[in-house]
Amino acid sequence: MSENCFHCGQGIEKERILFDEKTFCCNGCKSVYEILNINNLSNFYELNKGAGIRPGDESSTQFDYLDTPEIFEKVTDFSEGNTSLVTFKIPVIHCSSCIWLLESLHTLNDYIKYSQVNFTRKTLQVSFNHNDLKLSELANFLTNLGYKPVISLETAEKNVDHLDKSLLVKFAIAGFAFGNGMFLAFPEYVGGEDYWMEHYKGLFRVLMFLLACPVVFYSASDYYKSAWYGLKNKIVNIDVPIVLGIFVLFGRSVYEVATDYGPGYFDTLCGLLFFMLMGKLFQKRTYSALSYDRDYKSFYPIAVTKVDFDGKQENILLSEIKVGDRILVRNQEIIPVDAILINGEGNIDNSFITGESESISKQPGDKIFAGGKQVGSSLELEVIKDVDQSYLTQLWNKEAFKKHETGLDTLTNNISKYFTFIILGIALISGIYWAFIDLEKMFQVISAILIIACPCALALSAPFTFGHIMRILGRNKFYVKDTLTIEKIAKLDTIVFDKTGTITHRKKANIKYDGNTIQEFDLLNIKSLLKNSNHPLSKSLYDFIEVNDDYFPVENFQEISGKGYVASVRGNVYKIGSARYNNQEPKNLETAVYISRNDEFLGKFIFKNEYRPKLKDLFQKLTNYKIFILSGDNSSEETQLKELIPNYKGMAFNQSPEDKLNYIKNLQDQDMKVAMLGDGLNDAGALKQSNVGIAIADDTNSFTPSSDVIMNGEKVVTLDDYLNVCKGSITIVKMTFIISFLYNIVGLSYAVTGHMHPLFAAIIMPVSSITVVTFTTVSTWILGRKYFKKQA
Repeated sequence: MSENCFHCGQGIEKERILFDEKTFCCNGCKSVYEILNINNLSNFYELNKGAGIRPGDESSTQFDYLDTPEIFEKVTDFSEGNTSLVTFKIPVIHCSSCIWLLESLHTLNDYIKYSQVNFTRKTLQVSFNHNDLKLSELANFLTNLGYKPVISLETAEKNVDHLDKSLLVKFAIAGFAFGNGMFLAFPEYVGGEDYWMEHYKGLFRVLMFLLACPVVFYSASDYYKSAWYGLKNKIVNIDVPIVLGIFVLFGRSVYEVATDYGPGYFDTLCGLLFFMLMGKLFQKRTYSALSYDRDYKSFYPIAVTKVDFDGKQENILLSEIKVGDRILVRNQEIIPVDAILINGEGNIDNSFITGESESISKQPGDKIFAGGKQVGSSLELEVIKDVDQSYLTQLWNKEAFKKHETGLDTLTNNISKYFTFIILGIALISGIYWAFIDLEKMFQVISAILIIACPCALALSAPFTFGHIMRILGRNKFYVKDTLTIEKIAKLDTIVFDKTGTITHRKKANIKYDGNTIQEFDLLNIKSLLKNSNHPLSKSLYDFIEVNDDYFPVENFQEISGKGYVASVRGNVYKIGSARYNNQEPKNLETAVYISRNDEFLGKFIFKNEYRPKLKDLFQKLTNYKIFILSGDNSSEETQLKELIPNYKGMAFNQSPEDKLNYIKNLQDQDMKVAMLGDGLNDAGALKQSNVGIAIADDTNSFTPSSDVIMNGEKVVTLDDYLNVCKGSITIVKMTFIISFLYNIVGLSYAVTGHMHPLFAAIIMPVSSITVVTFTTVSTWILGRKYFKKQA
């Protein structure tokens, strides 16, 4: 008698390994079992019958085609240096054990750097060393673990299936059984003492039973899985009472037919699942619509500098980039689209993509992937791929798990959990009561209670409300990372504003020069150097210097954040930045950019900032918030700022990026909920530290994964409107909670007293979800119209 491996199930032929009183065919299977056992996930084998089954030797070459360069490039998301990223579609992901195992791949294979599961889309993103682990070997490795990736033209093109087709099949089967079951049950309802009906009723009842079986055992399977996995993880979720209701009705019906007591409730049961699946289908379609709108219609207010063949620069929206366009990417800017390097020396930091901070040098002709950050002189790139907005969204969202989350969603889950226990208690008490009064009616009452009280509407209220609010905010150029950010905005009590580029205009500034006369040769070189920086003052100075836009190569570019930058242009070394960076003494009450050539001080450009219009009105409306101002400049405009912001709580000048971060942290240590508004350049650390980081984008590629919100600069003066909309959304969620509770109280009162049929409960249940979705849609539209009349 042949033995089988405990993990993979294959017959043991060559090697036989005994461990923990179990037999394995190889060390690989034994290792996976050990890891699962150490982490108390031995139930993995119960949930995944045959999950470890490996393919036979004949199928070990099934993924060899992935190593073809053309296929490899099409399938992978990113490939640079030693690292590649690939996203596989894996339909069999279904529980926390799957997620844990797939996100622990780096412990099983040294060439895998990290892996991340998207449970809702059933996808797995893997970062791996492609020099030591081929893509085909990675696919085979996953297959050997029982998670065979599905690779097709559709998945390679990253198309997302917005509707689960299996749900449609389940819905269709339930509809077919419901219609035919009602047809078969109708004669018995109206037949009376008819001899023909009496003679054939047994056949009709058996046919109804056969129709109900695929509905109960297949169409309702998602409810069983959800309830079972929840209970396995010690969670009583909202599907538990639904499953109990199905079992009660089905069990009672089988009993009635088997004992010839009655026709049972098979037609009712099929109708119940038909209407429940209709509600689920409606919910999924609405979620998909919100997701589609989020990924593809809400373009961030980021502009890219487009360069024509004459060297003329023009700022265009990210959404307007086309294949073949040439764009300029400056120091510390994110590369928004896959491109070929035309001019400049690339020094690309791919940490946003791979999680590793090492830089990779690039030469003209090399390909550069979207999401990388240039560190050094500016680059001229030629676009080779259309903008993938969902890819940038993915980069942005990678930072989400690094912040401590608060939880309206947790509140919803807790309410649902206690709600479920309360409903089970009511069903038990009612069942005991009706068992003494009318045993037949007891089953109807219990089923009606368990079905009518499903807290689906409760669970839907928060995601649908926040989903609509995200769309309204996005249409008004306020782009929120996720729904949880809306809740955090509603809880804010402190707002910290960076000065330069946030409450001041980036371009509008009065500039005058003080110093030795600068020759045109030097002006051209300085302008070439200014072109490489994305600092607001550098951009203003670039526009101010009126000489030809001839661009000369910049070598050895180095920038020190908060101080300035240095580089060599046409054999001369120029320093641009603060006074002390140029070995000069700063003058009080003055904002200036100092310039040196070959360590010889040339002069300074003195700036008088222009503040955004209607700024004073904004601060008068923010009376409920503590206002703080931070600036890397000196205190030259302190008096003007105090007149502009009479209700400020504090101001700090000459702040380095680290000083700003520590300032935010000190406020948080005083139990303040802090929002930071900055330009995303020198403020990245402070944006990430704050409870809500709001990056201000005017006309630059200031996409920053450190922020929770990207806001168009012209909208800063209406910040109060956005804050009020977020607060209003919390009120809407609480109102939907009340609606859901009232609905359940009324429904339960009818069900407990025996005045509600289970089928009527099943029809009413999705109506409650539709009511909540309709209410949130209308109320969020009204809220949006109140503050954004044109774009609600």
